[in-house]
Formats: sequence, C-alpha cells, structure tokens
Amino acid sequence: MAQAFRAMWVEEQPDGSFRRSIVTRSIDDLPPGDLLVRVHYSSLNYKDALSASGNRGVTRVYPHTPGVDAAGVVVESAVAAFQPGDEVIVIGYDLGMNTPGGFGEYIRVPAEWAVKCPGGLTLYESMMLGTAGFTAAQCVGALVDHGLEAGDGEVLVTGASGGVGSVTIALLSNLGIPTVAATGKIEEAAYLCDLGAVTVISRDEVDDTSGRALLRERWAGVVDTVGGNILASAIKATRYGGAVAACGNVASASLELTVYPFILRGVKLLGIDSVRLPIDARRRLWQRLAGPWKPAALETLARTVTLEALDAEITTILQGQQRGRVVLTHRSAA
Repeated sequence: MAQAFRAMWVEEQPDGSFRRSIVTRSIDDLPPGDLLVRVHYSSLNYKDALSASGNRGVTRVYPHTPGVDAAGVVVESAVAAFQPGDEVIVIGYDLGMNTPGGFGEYIRVPAEWAVKCPGGLTLYESMMLGTAGFTAAQCVGALVDHGLEAGDGEVLVTGASGGVGSVTIALLSNLGIPTVAATGKIEEAAYLCDLGAVTVISRDEVDDTSGRALLRERWAGVVDTVGGNILASAIKATRYGGAVAACGNVASASLELTVYPFILRGVKLLGIDSVRLPIDARRRLWQRLAGPWKPAALETLARTVTLEALDAEITTILQGQQRGRVVLTHRSAA
C-alpha cells in the first residue's frame, strides 16, 4: 500500500491570507479512525469553498484538507461491519471541516460516518449527488412526508442552477411535481428546463420588497437554498397548509417576517441539516437515491475535474457562478 498521497492543502500565510496548494502527505499523518478509505471521488460544495478560503466558521484549525464528501474503497478496517474492498460513501459529520476530507486521496474516519454504497448507484454517481444532492433529497423527502403530491400545484425552487437546486428540480420532476425555478442566471433556463423545470423565472420575481406580511398564495411547497428576503417572500406566498424546506443561507442568514404565514395559513417551515443526520436515516435516503428517486438526468447534472483544476472551481462557486455539480476525481489514487 502506498504510504504517500496527494491532497489539497490550505495554509494561513503570515499576512493572514490563505493559500491553496497540492502537496504530498503521508497516510501516517491522518487522524485515528476505524476506516482507512482510498478516495476515488469527491465533490465541490459551497462549504468546501469556505473551508478552502480560511473561513473559521467552517474550519477552526489550519493547515487543512477540505472536502465534506468522499466516495471510495475501504483499505483497512478495525470493525466487523466493514471489510477491505467495501465501497463506501462518507458525507457530513466533521469530514472536510476539521477532519481531513475528500480533497485528499485517502481519509481515515470513524465507522459510524460511513454508508456502504447501495446497489444501483456507483461511487461516481454518489458524488454527482454528494452533499448537495443528499440535501436536495432531504428537502424533497420533507415536503413529501408533509403530504406534498403531484397535482397539488407548483413548487418553487430558489438558487435553482446551483447544486442543491439542480438536483431538487430533477427529483421533483421524477415524482411528477411541477417546479418553478428561480435563478439569478436566467441564461441557464434551457439547462433548468432539461432537468424538468416547467417555468424559469428571475430571482427578482420572488424577492418581494413591499413589506407586506402576506402575499398572494402561489406555492404548494418551496425548497429554498438562499435564505434572507427570498426565503421570507417564499413563506409569505406559500399556500394554506403548504411547507417550505430551508437548507441554505447563500444570500443571507437573516429571516425577517411576521408570524402570520404560520398562524393564518398554517405554513410549515422545515429546517434541513445534512451534517448531523443519524446514520440510519442516511442509509434510507441513499437507498432512495439509488432506487426510485435516482434522477434520470444525473449525467447532465455534473462535470468532472482533477485536483489541479479544483482551485479555479472554488473561485467560481464563491462568485455564485457554479452550475450543477462538480465532481473531483483522484485519478492517481492507488
């Protein structure tokens, strides 16, 4: 087994800035854990870009290797539940935050962080989905569990061209639920329609600045990835008894509105967290994504880059310009 591997390395500089580079590390440098995993694929999420830029709200101690997603093969196992050769998916918990993550060719993690890759899904496909796709499935599942069905009306998806938004549209389309995609990149309308959106609108159309406590009832449900006033506007425009799944704060972490949507229309605000979701729930959700919920348009959702190209992609996602999903391949992993 090779003792050295390549990884992205984020270091703080004397002037307080942060520098990203590709370095060679030793497996012996990895933290203790039940499983040593050779990472075949990872993916790029907004949280990764923050970690890779020195955001201490995500990563406390540098130098560090980001990557909150990893899919690969077990090399060593200290537990009976996993054997060398098992294909596993690791997302969430502390991976890539304060534990070296999937932007390195090897990770070492607790066994309870890992899920065996289910039949019907390849390791590559699992990272086409990654945390963004997993979060999208959580949002859709929350709305469906709340009672949303095909025929109830349109579901609004904000931040539609990003990773979570793109997968959400594909998942809802599979379920026959019509979606309205709200985006700041209206030039991506054809892409969003290919994923299954029935209508594409500018995000300005769902960013109400009137100050009204309630808006005309429009949405049977909402998946919001951006937060701030767009989330508040969506809640105000949700139909009686509808639900809003909130999973992001790219625009703002603030939420300013009255209680009227909740006490006059019975709207439910469903918070979505993928980091601490219990492992049994993770297994069930991955089974859904490998089976009936697997997006038909999965191949159109993602593109693949190497470790050398990842730095530019981090800049792109921080500028709000990422389209769909970016998968990292460790071609030299051995």
